[in-house]
Amino acid sequence: MSQFQFVSRSTEETMGIAERLGQEAEAGDLFALDGDLGAGKTHFSKGLAKGLGVEAMVNSPTFTILKVYNGRLPFYHIDAYRLDENEEEELGLDEYMDGDGVTAVEWAGNLQTQLPSRRVIITFKRTAEQERELIVCTDNTRFEQIFKEFTD
Repeated sequence: MSQFQFVSRSTEETMGIAERLGQEAEAGDLFALDGDLGAGKTHFSKGLAKGLGVEAMVNSPTFTILKVYNGRLPFYHIDAYRLDENEEEELGLDEYMDGDGVTAVEWAGNLQTQLPSRRVIITFKRTAEQERELIVCTDNTRFEQIFKEFTD
């Protein structure tokens, strides 16, 4: 598994990175997002959706757990902030996490053992008011090349 570390200096830059990934995403791709409140997970999800051609307003599904958006592929936006490992099975989220679309799971650490092994793990760390460090772990060769571009 490859690891990449880079800095995003603004919300727009974070969304731009995610938009680029969304343009390359294929059915079954899953982005496992973690980090403190306000670290950039939802903005990343918005950029990912834009890259997938989603035109609807994307916001955090904190109280609904899951939102589904239509783009060139379905976009499944899951917020696991209020979930624990056992609840995921009861909600049937696995059909979305390994399905016909692209999935972003915010607070992915809360579902760690339930996530498919094929995933891109991104941890967001706030380093300044607008600046974020993104730590990425992936074995997805399509995305490895893109992350190399961001770190050059």
